[in-house]
Amino acid sequence: MRLCGFIVLTLAVLATARPKAGPNQKCKSGPVDLIFLIDSSRSVRPHEFETMRKFMIDILATLDIGLNATRVGVVQYSSQVRSEFSLKTHSKLDAMVKGINEIIPLAQGTMTGLAIKYVMNAAFIAEEGDRPKVPNVVVIVTDGRPQDRVAEVAAEAREKGIEIYAVGVARADMTSLRAMASPPFEDHVFLVESFDLIHQFGLQFQDKLCGMDLCLESDHGCEHICESSPGSYHCLCLPGYTLNDDGKTCAAIDLCTEGKHDCEQICVSSPGSFTCDCNKGYKLNDDKKTCSTIDLCAEGKHDCEQICISAPGVFTCDCNKGFKLNKDKKTCTNMDLCNTVEHGCEHQCVSTPGSYYCICPEGQLLQDDGKSCGTCKSANIDLVLLIDGSKSVRPQNFELVKKFVNQVVDSLDVSAHGTRVGLVQYSSRVRTEFPLNMYHTADEIKAAVMKVEYMEKGTMTGLALKHMVENSFSEAEGARPASRNIPRIGLVFTDGRSQDDITEFGKKAKEAGITMYAVGVGKAVEDELREIASEPVEKHFYYTTDFTAISTIAENLKLNVCPEESQGEIEVKDPCACESLVEFQQATMSSLEQLTQKLAGMTARLEQLENQLLSRK
Repeated sequence: MRLCGFIVLTLAVLATARPKAGPNQKCKSGPVDLIFLIDSSRSVRPHEFETMRKFMIDILATLDIGLNATRVGVVQYSSQVRSEFSLKTHSKLDAMVKGINEIIPLAQGTMTGLAIKYVMNAAFIAEEGDRPKVPNVVVIVTDGRPQDRVAEVAAEAREKGIEIYAVGVARADMTSLRAMASPPFEDHVFLVESFDLIHQFGLQFQDKLCGMDLCLESDHGCEHICESSPGSYHCLCLPGYTLNDDGKTCAAIDLCTEGKHDCEQICVSSPGSFTCDCNKGYKLNDDKKTCSTIDLCAEGKHDCEQICISAPGVFTCDCNKGFKLNKDKKTCTNMDLCNTVEHGCEHQCVSTPGSYYCICPEGQLLQDDGKSCGTCKSANIDLVLLIDGSKSVRPQNFELVKKFVNQVVDSLDVSAHGTRVGLVQYSSRVRTEFPLNMYHTADEIKAAVMKVEYMEKGTMTGLALKHMVENSFSEAEGARPASRNIPRIGLVFTDGRSQDDITEFGKKAKEAGITMYAVGVGKAVEDELREIASEPVEKHFYYTTDFTAISTIAENLKLNVCPEESQGEIEVKDPCACESLVEFQQATMSSLEQLTQKLAGMTARLEQLENQLLSRK
């Protein structure tokens, strides 16, 4: 009680030194919604709590209390939060004093963050008397370190416009006080050594709440705008700027850097706004956001003689095949492709404007590749390979099977108009890996073969033969019409006995005009292989005991050869027979045709030389 008497005496003495607040001397600060948030944890001793009561009552005595003036609420907290009376509960000072004197301390922990959150969400609300466009002020009085997090919830409260004064007594933590209080800290943070001295804050708070307009009468330091509040102020920024952490200076809001724009290419920032622009070679569309390529070729804004190649805002010139670009990078000159490219002609290359063709010596024919020469044309075929993907093959051997297939492909003249290749894998079921019309080069086929995944399971060779006869050699899957007499060849590769009947569709395949080859390895049954193979069986049947030897089979397997070579026979014909005379006539015509081609090539070469001589003159 002696301590309390001291506090009363001190306040009384101070009161005599200042104008006494009478009925006509109330603080005329304008309407304020004020909440006292008081710490009633067990560390606050009873006589200290009594000092806190008097501290609040003394401040209230100087305020203009009323529903249209200053409204006051009181919330106490420890481990829990309790509202003693809200902003709308009392409109008279006497009722407020009575409510404060009836407060019973909670005497538990110190959950300051929880209390701030309560004030923000449950005290400063319209239902509890909070008024729109009236300053919200909270005075927090605490004597210890918070037992929960306060920085984040206090920042949220400040962002909602609540001005926070943090008053620490004795054991209070300065870092926590600064984390709670509004800036500037020198006006909103107070730390006193004991509850006996808490009245010092009361006096300063009265000055700030009721005193001068700090924006007009102090060096506030706001870079853009100073806005006064009772006993304090805060800084604001012009549109397009945001307040920095120091609470005074402003930084331009860069919407481009923050990614808050919808420009397709270039964002040009201005404070709080932006405009769009485009990279070099592009133009801004009417929507002022997206960009379009400036195509000088399409717009005819170029001077290329033959080909214009457009890039955004620029162009380059090129020439048609058989021509080269001159030093002016615009005009073109015809060139002799035979002398400038790897033409690949086996015998002779003949240049034409922008192109060339190959010819062969007398007595030989140009092959289907258009470059090599031979005594006969290589046969174009439709080839379907059936490969065994059963479990007995095993993954490492299946890779050898794929290499075997690619060896076969290497021996063929693959093209859309030459040889076509399809691949089917079978085990307990049948899967077309690719049909005859999918790939048109050997490289494409070989790449596809290496991507084939091993199926495993059983060995249904008969089912695979059925699939080949009914589907693989259909025109829908790329087989050429039978009327074109393109040979159809099927090659079956297996490593074991079939688990179904092969007789029916082995026979149907041959009846359908398909030449069948059978390649067996390991436990493949010779009788089944012979039944699959076409006549003569010896030329259409291959077997080896080891997967590593199948590459030798691939080397010996000749599917794409001249008919005479494949038969292994040479027929001696009567030179006087009618058909021999016809053949002689055809050979003569062919020789004349080749001679005509040679003369055309020589004429073109002479014209070229003549042009070169004229250009030198």
